[in-house]
Amino acid sequence: MYLRELDLRDFRSWPELSLSLEPGVTVFSGRNGHGKTNIVESVIYSATLASHRVSSDVPLVRAGAANARISATTVNEGRELTTHLLISPREANQAQINRTRLKSPREILGVLRTVVFAPEDLALVAGEPAERRRFLDGLAAIRAPRFGGAKADYDKVLRQRNALLRNSNMALRRGYSDDSGASALSTLDAWDLQLARLGAQVVAGRMKLTNELAPQVHAAYASVAPESRAASISYSSTLDRAVKELAGEEAITAEILEAAFLTELSRRRRDEIDRGTTLVGPHRDDLVLMLGDQPAKGYASHGETWSFALSLHLAEYALLSAEGSAPVLILDDVFAELDAKRRQRLVAVAEEAEQVLITAAVGDDLPENLDDHVSARYSVEMVDGISRIAEATAKEADQ
Repeated sequence: MYLRELDLRDFRSWPELSLSLEPGVTVFSGRNGHGKTNIVESVIYSATLASHRVSSDVPLVRAGAANARISATTVNEGRELTTHLLISPREANQAQINRTRLKSPREILGVLRTVVFAPEDLALVAGEPAERRRFLDGLAAIRAPRFGGAKADYDKVLRQRNALLRNSNMALRRGYSDDSGASALSTLDAWDLQLARLGAQVVAGRMKLTNELAPQVHAAYASVAPESRAASISYSSTLDRAVKELAGEEAITAEILEAAFLTELSRRRRDEIDRGTTLVGPHRDDLVLMLGDQPAKGYASHGETWSFALSLHLAEYALLSAEGSAPVLILDDVFAELDAKRRQRLVAVAEEAEQVLITAAVGDDLPENLDDHVSARYSVEMVDGISRIAEATAKEADQ
């Protein structure tokens, strides 16, 4: 799989950009803040409908513009598909594949697949649970687009349920003693049923993915940091207690998860009414990362944290590659952060990929054995707040 064409309009610092790309290694070099990462960010957004840098679409639209457009042509085993995304912070985003308008942008998931290594990866290990949930959800949605739909629907129901808990709090506290309390509780029951059904699908998808990632992460970490403690991952859910009560030693099914969800919602209802928010569900879960018998967060050294972050993405790359064409590999200003051993492991993966997109402040950041595979170099600079690009010679890229 590789990206053949990339066209941008009003995306970040790019009023316009039109690039023709080839398989192999493409390097974008330039000073920090001049727009090179914005290029690969647009590719990532085309693949995942999310940025690896920000959680909102607002910063993606160039200042003064109403919307941004990303068009990307992907070649996968000889078949070409062009996706078009219109990003509108104040309206619903729109998407097309070739000339066909899609009902939802989620329908483009899977056309282009990417795996990204970036400095932000440290947050996967050292950051809050939301970072790890985002990692799981992004990968799960690419592999199974239906998961993305269930997660989006869950988030919508969650917002509505939380709004009820906040806005009808006094009525909920009164309970069935008056009509308004009874009506609010009846509405809460209805939201509970929807939340449990959708949340069970999300938790089931995350658990399945975690089980598939676990051996890959263990092996990847051992190859990156053989001198360190063994790495392992597991999924921790707010439903664990109820699941154990309901399932015991039996296999965990979506039906059991749904029943466990309803059990926990019933158990925590008074607390949720008191606090005005939903305390049960996948929005409260975490991907637990362990080194030996200690959690990586808070106990891992800086080098171990980098090794674990790399291992998560190496495992992601292995899963996606096993399902067909290797994804496009994106290395965003990452080599300057890595020691020789971790660079070597990343280069080994890059040499297997059909296409690699790299950003670097200077060409010297590239390992020599990867530099030999470079098929195109571009120099990025910013003039009066607008990014510009030009093909660069090897000498220019090294400056």
